[in-house]
Amino acid sequence: MEFGHLFECMMLVCFGFSWPLNVMKAYRARTAKGTSLGFIFLIITGYVAGITAKFFNHQFNYVLAVYFLNLAIVMTNVFVYIRNKNLDRRAAAEIKVVSKAGNIEEEKSSKEENMNYSYSFDNLINPKGKVSKEEKNAVILLGSGMDKDIPVQSLGKEFNFNFKIYNKSKDDLLVSNAGEYFNENIAPLAPEGILIHIGSKDVAAYRNDSDQFVSSYLELINGIKKCNPKCRIALISVNNQGNDKTVSSMNKSIKGIAESEKCSFVNLDNAKLWNPQATKAAVEFAHSMGLNTRKPLNDVAEILYSYAYNVLVPQATVTDMVG
Repeated sequence: MEFGHLFECMMLVCFGFSWPLNVMKAYRARTAKGTSLGFIFLIITGYVAGITAKFFNHQFNYVLAVYFLNLAIVMTNVFVYIRNKNLDRRAAAEIKVVSKAGNIEEEKSSKEENMNYSYSFDNLINPKGKVSKEEKNAVILLGSGMDKDIPVQSLGKEFNFNFKIYNKSKDDLLVSNAGEYFNENIAPLAPEGILIHIGSKDVAAYRNDSDQFVSSYLELINGIKKCNPKCRIALISVNNQGNDKTVSSMNKSIKGIAESEKCSFVNLDNAKLWNPQATKAAVEFAHSMGLNTRKPLNDVAEILYSYAYNVLVPQATVTDMVG
């Protein structure tokens, strides 16, 4: 029976070990963003239930002390959350005051840029002239068209990506010139992961010569693997809102390439059904338990393109989303 108490104590210590680190991380962050108060209360409820069970069973021993210790540490998270929430409100109020004190014409211009999405949120956060140096071993979004407007860095912060992510999409990118573009602009970064969403501007070329399309796509993937043999690669289907037969055939080819080259395949048609908040909750749970695994590229695509469908698409026609 004593061994049973010992192993129960070990279980509690293992579960509770990450909470002091979580408290320190939240305290230093000075923001409540990315913290789930509901999740914290769920953990608190679990510990209270365990303590109550001990009292009912008259088990007053060192295990009960560990329950109380863990509960106290988790409760500290609540106080830190309240403090950080107040800091967030204060910061928001300061930004509002500064915004009101600014030039009216500049505010009008800024609003027009936000409404038209002339710049991605990344450019709004890091204005031109203040772009930070891009680091190696990051994840890259390689697309065309509206992809260039997806604010990957701000979404990465919102959803706690534990890696750098950059948007290297180009408006007129084709499968035929993607390999050359990768070698010149992305290869020097030696990416550890890359999301490829190209092909919409190659529909006519695919209709005329599908073999050449496949050949060019394979050349791109081989170039990526040559740059980094361990690079994670995800191929994203071309949006086919109108159920075009050529696009359907193209997507089958892309899926076939993904299977043959052992890459992930992401079906963009499911983007409207994706739930990025559920993914966010899972990420928060993993972080709270001290886990630091790299997010699968499928999950990254889910977040990026859920944003695109819910925010960018309403500002444009659906056909603009293709590619």
